[in-house]
Amino acid sequence: MIETWIEIIVDIFIILLLLFGTFFIFSSTIGVLRFPDVYTRLHASTKAATLGIAGIMIGAFLFLFAEHGIVSGKLLLGIMFVLLTAPVSAHMIGRAAHHTGIKPWSSNDKQQDAYADAIKEQKNK
Repeated sequence: MIETWIEIIVDIFIILLLLFGTFFIFSSTIGVLRFPDVYTRLHASTKAATLGIAGIMIGAFLFLFAEHGIVSGKLLLGIMFVLLTAPVSAHMIGRAAHHTGIKPWSSNDKQQDAYADAIKEQKNK
């Protein structure tokens, strides 16, 4: 009896992880389509998609472990790879966009570029 309750709780947890991942991937897709400039789109595509992919992969790992007793090293490596490379690639793409002269979007005329201000300040030292 207790074993069936534990199995039900594990299944519910796996379902919640899969729903969590799906929600973040869906919100990432909407963000890429709706946001106005490269920086906000980059934020949506890396932050939310990283959470979404990690949630789905953790759910798949737990499913394989709970149902079949398999410890998937490939899934663990995939989770680590996504969590380590997505933020670094977002940073590098953002820097490349800034260095090519793409300015951040602003809804008013007062466009402030804190990164450009920091670079100018560092060059003046």
